[in-house]
Amino acid sequence: MEVAQQEILKQTEAKETVEVSGSVALLEALIAEGTDTIFGYPGGAIMPIYDALYDYNDKLDHVLVRHEQGGIHAGQGYARTSGRVGVVFATSGPGATNLVTGLADAQIDSTPLVCITGQVFAHLLGTDAFQETDVINITTPVTKWNYQVTDATEIPEVIAKAFYIARSGRPGPVLIDITKNAQIQKFAYEGYTPCNHIRSYRPKPIVRPQYIEQAAKLINEAKKPFVIWGQGVLLGSAEQEFKTFIEKSGIPAAWTILGVGAIPTDHPLNVGMLGMHGNYGPNVLTNECDVLIAIGMRFDDRVTGRLDKYAKQAKVIHLDIDPAEIDKNVKTTVPVWGDCKETLPLLTALVDAKQHTEWVNKFNDYTRKEVEAVIEPELNPTEGEMTMGEVIKQLNILTKGEAIIVTDVGQHQMVACRYAQFNNTRSNVTSGGLGTMGFALPAAIGAKYGAQDKTVVAIIGDGGFQMTCQELGTIMQCGVDVKIIILNNRFLGMVRQWQELFNDRRYSFVDIQSPDFVALAAAYRIPGKMIDQRADLQGALKEMIDSKGSFLLEVMVTKENNVFPMVPQGCSVSEIRLK
Repeated sequence: MEVAQQEILKQTEAKETVEVSGSVALLEALIAEGTDTIFGYPGGAIMPIYDALYDYNDKLDHVLVRHEQGGIHAGQGYARTSGRVGVVFATSGPGATNLVTGLADAQIDSTPLVCITGQVFAHLLGTDAFQETDVINITTPVTKWNYQVTDATEIPEVIAKAFYIARSGRPGPVLIDITKNAQIQKFAYEGYTPCNHIRSYRPKPIVRPQYIEQAAKLINEAKKPFVIWGQGVLLGSAEQEFKTFIEKSGIPAAWTILGVGAIPTDHPLNVGMLGMHGNYGPNVLTNECDVLIAIGMRFDDRVTGRLDKYAKQAKVIHLDIDPAEIDKNVKTTVPVWGDCKETLPLLTALVDAKQHTEWVNKFNDYTRKEVEAVIEPELNPTEGEMTMGEVIKQLNILTKGEAIIVTDVGQHQMVACRYAQFNNTRSNVTSGGLGTMGFALPAAIGAKYGAQDKTVVAIIGDGGFQMTCQELGTIMQCGVDVKIIILNNRFLGMVRQWQELFNDRRYSFVDIQSPDFVALAAAYRIPGKMIDQRADLQGALKEMIDSKGSFLLEVMVTKENNVFPMVPQGCSVSEIRLK
């Protein structure tokens, strides 16, 4: 450690005043917040911060990405697997605007990030200076909070607020824009004080016992109760509380794609996936249950289908930390505001211990129909080209459900979410609400930094991979151990599927040509292999998993295979198609 840095730490621990630059104050704040990894890309307007970072290599690990979008997706992956706040650096102008997609993605998926952008000198603001962009107004719709710092004395308090807002309540991305003069400016630094209260901000609503009691009464009287849960269970670290609730109540439960992993895939009350490409039983029986208990989920349109035909027969109980989600899409009979880590134990204490055997068996009956019509031919084909599903099945055998699976967006995403085995929480990292192609490769890098003891497998389509494939350079330079599977169907598969089913097979610009992915990986000194024969699948997957370091496996799969079941757009969940 540099002598100057040791002196700062010594004096701040003793609550003495020491003169530091805004850049040093920022880095001290990050360390005080427990930051260990930063994903970033330097540039002119953030150069003073990078200069200060030179003296902090022993405290902060900086990952040099190849594009700012890669940096923010890596920050998301880190946050999702570690449960901590992801930190991202970018410069002004195009550096800052390259973060916008990731900010929007993090906002809709409730991912805690603190993004630091450099900005031109304060006296140049509004003059259209070189690489000046009004990043505050640009990012206001896609951040939980943003703020521009023009005076270095603000930095400790602003960063404290940024971390508090990002991680508390319903998490989300925060962007702090720091002008260059504030990065350079020296001021009397009196140490760092974390934030735990902001007068105008209430991260958790007050829990109202009367609503807990009303919810318990409905559940105890129900004959066909059904739990649907989302990422709120994971974000609240309420996995055990959730498991205790469903096991005591005996209620079947289904998940959104961001909620998977709260309980193991093979738990007897885990009846599968909700939504457009979810499992047959959970979708159909949503419209037959008498009480629908939604926990930490927001009734996204991909889950509900047509709202005017969604669970109209059921009384709805909605547990959520964000009051704005209550009654937003689905009218609630009993709203249970609050953090589900607090509300679930209160509810569990009041519900009767039951076993809804006949009702659970009805889900199992639908599962058997789905296995015969869809799952068996997808997972166990005997002829023709390989399917995406059989690749996931063989991967499950090798990882035993212990790997972190990072997916991009498209058919492969739905197949992986449907068929991958998840034994642990925070094991499924994907772009849910925004559906960002190009997400998986950089997110897998961040996921590995956030869970270094886990095997991280990125499952990507041939289209999405080409959007952020430059991040292979990050893997090469930083030696990140990420296993990459490209499921190559030579199409933009999900768009093609819709064109086949709803546009009379008018394939408009979905036939995508790709480079030699193995040769591309080799150019980045990453070993790889391409297979197109079923007989080679098990051996190739084992070679990938056993490899020391990163590995790219390209699997040629059926060109025109469709993902079923499917709820067609404009239909109700009970109109789900098996083929």
